[in-house]
Amino acid sequence: MKLLVTGAAGFIGFFTARRLLARGDEVVGLDNLNDYYDVSLKLARLKQLQEQPAFRFVRLELADQEQMAALFEREGFQAVVHLGAQAGVRHSLSVPFSYVSSNVAGTLAVLEGCRHHRVGHLVYASTSSVYGASTRMPFSVHEPASHPLSLYAATKRSTELMAHSYASLFGLPVTGLRFFTVYGPWGRPDMALFRFAHAILEDQPIEVFNYGHHRRDFTYVDDIVEGIVRVLDCVPQPNSNWDSKQPDPATSSAPYRLYNIGNSQPVELLRYIEVLEECLGRTARKTLLPLQPGDVPDTYADVQELTVDVGYRPNTPVEVGVRRFADWFLDFYGYR
Repeated sequence: MKLLVTGAAGFIGFFTARRLLARGDEVVGLDNLNDYYDVSLKLARLKQLQEQPAFRFVRLELADQEQMAALFEREGFQAVVHLGAQAGVRHSLSVPFSYVSSNVAGTLAVLEGCRHHRVGHLVYASTSSVYGASTRMPFSVHEPASHPLSLYAATKRSTELMAHSYASLFGLPVTGLRFFTVYGPWGRPDMALFRFAHAILEDQPIEVFNYGHHRRDFTYVDDIVEGIVRVLDCVPQPNSNWDSKQPDPATSSAPYRLYNIGNSQPVELLRYIEVLEECLGRTARKTLLPLQPGDVPDTYADVQELTVDVGYRPNTPVEVGVRRFADWFLDFYGYR
């Protein structure tokens, strides 16, 4: 297929584009290369993709309506994997308007492109953060996600609702994927594993929020990408059993689906740090702090629908995934 992958120079976008290229797809990668984090890391990812003859890069803002419309008109995409977004729960407290521009207006531009150019399937990234104040575990896509605790989560929930409206109004097949705490090589420097590794290797203290006791459904990036690709090839159909009197948020009378992608094995943050210490051969100096505003205490993915519909369940344990991250980190940043 010929596909658009937005956020192609980002963490998950890079791995997804690489996987699609490896299976023979033609990929147009879009990214604005903003400076939310180290641009040199984005360029290093992009360099690998540009070595593939079936990859082309377009530098573009998602919210640029005219340029996005022209891109869709020019390229004739068969499918779109929309991973581009302004990420980060904590960052959204200080620069909220960028989240509305990138995540809401940017997704609208993608939806409009797909609508007007008969794209066969749009797969887009959401987040486990949409579950917000809910404490019913494991998180299920059949439960409402109506109490987000950060603007980042609110914008992502907005994109889910927008996507459903386009599936309903225009028959656009749309699938949303709620990712659970993705980690691995080539990850984002603002995420915990990156920050912890830098601090430990430089003998600096690490900030451990919620005193290290919150649990996260840490999901290795290759497992996320496997889920994306399998879902991409499973175009949603209207659910003939959908009941408007008891509306199921995960399906619809329109061609629309929501899935969780998580490891379904929550790990306490202190254990996550312990695994990293073992991989680096160093001991962290910890500064224990209370839970931060916008953070949720625990996450745990129910992936039953993903397993039933596409035959896949993420399964990489943190002991394996963190080792792969640590090996990459030590090499990439010249610690060995």
